[in-house]
Amino acid sequence: MFAVFVLSTLLGGAPQGSATPLAYVCYRSLEAVVVDGRLDESSWQRVQWSEPFVDILGTDGSAPGLRTQFKMLWDDAYLYIAAFIEEPHVWATLTERDAVMYHDDDFEVFLDPDGDTHQYYEIEINALGSVWDLFLVKPYRDGGPAISAWDIRELRSAVAVDGTINDPSDTDRGWTVEFAIPWKAITEAAPGRQRPSDGDQWRVNFSRVDWDMEIEEGVYHKVTDPATGRPVPEHNWVWSPQGAVNMHMPERWGFVQFSDRLAGDGVAPFVVDADERAPRRVPRAARAPGRYRLVRRRSGGIEAHGIRPCRALGFCDAGNTPPIHCLAPVTGRHRAVAHPGRWQGMAHPMRRRDFVKRVSG
Repeated sequence: MFAVFVLSTLLGGAPQGSATPLAYVCYRSLEAVVVDGRLDESSWQRVQWSEPFVDILGTDGSAPGLRTQFKMLWDDAYLYIAAFIEEPHVWATLTERDAVMYHDDDFEVFLDPDGDTHQYYEIEINALGSVWDLFLVKPYRDGGPAISAWDIRELRSAVAVDGTINDPSDTDRGWTVEFAIPWKAITEAAPGRQRPSDGDQWRVNFSRVDWDMEIEEGVYHKVTDPATGRPVPEHNWVWSPQGAVNMHMPERWGFVQFSDRLAGDGVAPFVVDADERAPRRVPRAARAPGRYRLVRRRSGGIEAHGIRPCRALGFCDAGNTPPIHCLAPVTGRHRAVAHPGRWQGMAHPMRRRDFVKRVSG
């Protein structure tokens, strides 16, 4: 069984048109999955589709005219992702690996295993089955870079078209995508560099790029703007709304929770992480100016970042947006970070399990 849950907005300010990142529970597969795009395994049949995609802006955008949904499964070796893309005119042109796939209609996967907004993965695929996989060291807003030369070794992917491709003479139903992503290729950025365990949560999102097309002399062409001669902007439809036309804000992605339950064997409740729901307040005890050290708790131990000068916790130097908010003292001069945000311009989100230590007055 499958469940979609809605969480209160937690990270990076409220997106336009939506204050609620979505969440999904991913169940274990009953059998080995044959990646052929057909989704005829029992496990795929026993998990329901996600909610239909919406405009990337959320309620501030136009409702999509075509349906897009996904499913997920997992086992000890792979993360499985499937998607259905409704499309009456299936087309694609790009055939090379690591081509800029969103110049065609495409389906896109985004994975941030430890939820720190850095070191995350992106996979794009078009209806010909051409793949662009890349690794983002940091979001583009923080300088990237995106490493296209990085490839997912032993990635398995397939597309099945319900209709014909690049044939304007008929009407198609759409196309189905299927991925088997080996854990060993995507755990470098995961907590403890290990595949998830029962109850673990990753930040994820999914996107569909859809171009307006027209038929000229029996061939598909992108609709152009007469004023510029360029294609009209593409549609961006996503699972969990971003609030901006920008997928590279991982703090606004949804959540996937992994469950050891077998597909169809009951429902595992999604557990809202208390670290992501810490109250947003700045107590008086945390307002003293001085120098502070950010200490982040990780599954592999405690990681200390450099000492940073601040006028006061909660109101840091210019360029630090949003400001850091703190809870009451936890131990000694340590403060637990309540409001995820940037630390002196860095995009690492801070969570309740992270600590800030005042080291000078």
